[in-house]
Amino acid sequence: MFDRVEAFYRPESVPEVLRLLQRSKGQARMVAGGTDLVVEGDRSVRFLIDLTRAGLTYIRSRDTTCVIGATTTLADLEESTAIHALAGGLLSRAAAACGSVQNRNLATLGGNLAHGSPAADMATPLLALDASVVVADGEGRHKMPLAEYFGRAWQNGASHALLIEVRVPMPPQNGRCGWSFQKFGRTEVDLSLVNAAAGLQLDARGRVKWARLALGAVAAAPFRALPVESLMAGREFDHSLLAEAGEEVMREVQPIADLRASEEFRRELSRVVAGRALEECAARAGCSL
Repeated sequence: MFDRVEAFYRPESVPEVLRLLQRSKGQARMVAGGTDLVVEGDRSVRFLIDLTRAGLTYIRSRDTTCVIGATTTLADLEESTAIHALAGGLLSRAAAACGSVQNRNLATLGGNLAHGSPAADMATPLLALDASVVVADGEGRHKMPLAEYFGRAWQNGASHALLIEVRVPMPPQNGRCGWSFQKFGRTEVDLSLVNAAAGLQLDARGRVKWARLALGAVAAAPFRALPVESLMAGREFDHSLLAEAGEEVMREVQPIADLRASEEFRRELSRVVAGRALEECAARAGCSL
């Protein structure tokens, strides 16, 4: 693809990035780590816009929110003290599962979310954490829930919009809480066949006060399994509840068949991976089955 690239830009501000995107008329691609762009091999690309000097690499605490810039690398998330302290290190553990060390040193959080892969490993933990994103375009900056961003950017394209940052509200820390990220791939560094992120809180009697479950690689975009969350609320966490949750997961997913796995295998695997995530959450909250 690079033999057709006519110009490489390295803007130093967000407004400059947006001007370049507007001028490119859909023929530009933004690049930070470049790990997805190279694999994509889109030969319609004529301009590359490097975001690494646009001031979007940061991890900040703002009131009760953790704010992460779009060009923050997965290695940064894996190593950050602030991210380790967030939801029991959920984002750090998910980042550590994203491909090889070499990829994590280059790949960015924004790239992982914006590329459009249903198997994006950072998407499910961020959905489970009720994250939102800030996007900039010619009309200004807009904040929206992460799930809404997936619907807009992945289905309609976002060649004239820029993902600025991800905002993660601080999750509950009191009481018996647990968080988990689970991934199943053909190899340790391969794309997910299924991934899941979960969180829950138990009361003193071992009943679920609230639960969150997000699944990836089993639908057109990663999603929150809201019916499963509703099913679990107020129930005692035991093998019976875990089995019911697994059956509901299998009804919720809409997997495809491809060269990595069949639809049937992904459906069954989604039950297993979600179950592992919920069981680990319960164990971290002090309830071992």
